[in-house]
Amino acid sequence: MGIRRVVLGLGSLALVGALVAGCSSDDSGGGGGTLPDGAALLRDASAATKNVKSAHFALKVNGTVAAIPVQNAEGDLTREGGGSGAAKGTVRLTLMGQLIEGEFVLVDDSLYIKGPTGGFTKYPSAITSRIYDPSTILDPDKGIANVLAKVQEPRTEAAETVDGASAYRVKGKVAKDVVSAVVPGVSADVDVTLWVRQDNKQPVKASVALPDNASVDLSLSDVDKPVTITAP
Repeated sequence: MGIRRVVLGLGSLALVGALVAGCSSDDSGGGGGTLPDGAALLRDASAATKNVKSAHFALKVNGTVAAIPVQNAEGDLTREGGGSGAAKGTVRLTLMGQLIEGEFVLVDDSLYIKGPTGGFTKYPSAITSRIYDPSTILDPDKGIANVLAKVQEPRTEAAETVDGASAYRVKGKVAKDVVSAVVPGVSADVDVTLWVRQDNKQPVKASVALPDNASVDLSLSDVDKPVTITAP
């Protein structure tokens, strides 16, 4: 992914996309009854996501994931801005052995980070290539749309309210080569839980289970709200 590797899969994917926070269950069914077929639901979700041009994201890494130095990040994504797109927001990550909390801007294949004091610092590709790239989340070929299309044995588990949206919860497995574009460093197939809006079939949240009880949670909101990102 070159520079497009953390600040945010700083997403993913991640996927990624899911900050598991405050879900209220409306239906605990296991894919039967009035719940839609999981495979059909995710096909629709993938098609809807391929057309998304911008979104607000929130990412949280639970536990330790060696390939992702980011602990949490939140901000805006757009497919404009060079490479696979651009991103800006706030981040908490370990960089060159130091814990950094501050703002970030990823645009035109360049990463800028601003700590609690001082201005933005531009980081060279030798460093940024080891940092997660949230802009990949909206990439129609590698990001969350691709993950949605390739979930194995998807099963709709319930209808729930997530961050104020009525959604379906779908669970399945994703091959490591598919999910690694959004969540770097995945070395085996993983279990993934996805929440898809009932109205427009866009993904609301995703949670990727990783070894050693770690996970990456990603949520998306404000889909296609205008976003402009420029270098600081």
